[in-house]
Amino acid sequence: MKPPKPAAQMTVAELAAYIDHSVLKPDFTPDDIRREVAAGIAYGCRTVCINPASIGIANPLCADTSTGVCVVVDFPFGCSTTPSRVAQTHDVLDAGVDEVDIVANYGRIRGGDLHSVEDDLRAVIDPCHAAGVPVKVILETDALTKPQIRDAAEAAIAAGADFIKSSTGFYTGANQHASPGASDDMVAFLIECAAGRCQVKGSGAIRDRAHFLRLIDAGVDRMGIGYRSTPVVLGLGV
Repeated sequence: MKPPKPAAQMTVAELAAYIDHSVLKPDFTPDDIRREVAAGIAYGCRTVCINPASIGIANPLCADTSTGVCVVVDFPFGCSTTPSRVAQTHDVLDAGVDEVDIVANYGRIRGGDLHSVEDDLRAVIDPCHAAGVPVKVILETDALTKPQIRDAAEAAIAAGADFIKSSTGFYTGANQHASPGASDDMVAFLIECAAGRCQVKGSGAIRDRAHFLRLIDAGVDRMGIGYRSTPVVLGLGV
């Protein structure tokens, strides 16, 4: 939604509340994960966004801080069976997380199998909501046309998504397709698709402060920011 004041007038703490500090590199060592989770906490980010294997590292660090733990499920491709996605969801919920981001099966979206997409997402969203955990659905917008994105948003909202989200940042078709991620136009389009029925998270290619501030002013509710870019968008340097 539209912010109460221009982003350029916000404090670092107010800006950091928009950020899921992404710590998702698969080659990160445990020490790398500890370092970047600690950085996200020090910046005051809303959450640190991690892979399920990092929960045991992140939870103790985030305990008694204002920074929550956001865990990705079936990331980055979203191609697992529904039972396996549900099993992973229960696994991360049992471990204790604050938010879940899950990738919608965008091959099925491209194929028009929207009832399957909706049912699959609902199977994950329902147990999260029962546990009081909000869910962000990644649509991988770089792989989809605008009509497909609109259809996918409808399926995600019907399934109960709390957020629709632009991209993973790991799209492997990027060598054949443009990969602008959370461009100004795409975020505006997602806000239009959401139409106030859920929140919007921009992710992918948000690397400079001007872009970050524009998206806040446009009405984005949350942003996934790569660990290297968080201090840049907050105006803290590198």
